Amino acid sequence: MKNKSKKFNNGGNWIGVGTAIGVALFAATNEPVWIAVGVAVGAALGWRKPKDQNNNKEI
Repeated sequence: MKNKSKKFNNGGNWIGVGTAIGVALFAATNEPVWIAVGVAVGAALGWRKPKDQNNNKEI
């Protein structure tokens, strides 16, 4: 039986963090491009290959 991790590693969490950073920069500079940059950075941080993937398959 596999042990499930209790740690939440959702990509959506990083998008939210990036959006929050973009909104903070938007509030400081009044340039809306920072919101899109924040979303893009958050998506890049959240996009990773799962560590528990095993390429060796048993026959």
